[in-house]
Amino acid sequence: MIVVDSNVICYYCIPGAKTALADCLRAQHAQWCVPPLWRSEFRNVVLGQVQRGAMGLSFAHELLDLAEAMLRETEFAVDSRAILSRAMESGCTAYDCEYVVLAEDLGVQLVTSDKQVLRAFPHRAVALEDYVEQ
Repeated sequence: MIVVDSNVICYYCIPGAKTALADCLRAQHAQWCVPPLWRSEFRNVVLGQVQRGAMGLSFAHELLDLAEAMLRETEFAVDSRAILSRAMESGCTAYDCEYVVLAEDLGVQLVTSDKQVLRAFPHRAVALEDYVEQ
């Protein structure tokens, strides 16, 4: 079990340069945990793809369905006070700290590509590239 942020989910669901890494991560760690925020962040990325003409709306709907089905059982609420505390201590956004707090609550690693989170939480956050066993 690991926590992944929306970047990793996007890499996995939307074909691109880091999709192979995300595929390897999923093969090694099938249980990806997320806070509810992932949905809004993922929808926003998918919307941007549709608006730029990189994918059609029907494909976007399929991606949303796939991602929601994949993460439905591993979505966990996080404590707002803990999120604000982590954000104030680190200088990271409250959005990013939702993933950090969830990883702390579950006692697992957060896999991310967010450089600020990686710097602020080196004992909890691990870069996707470093985490995947190659």
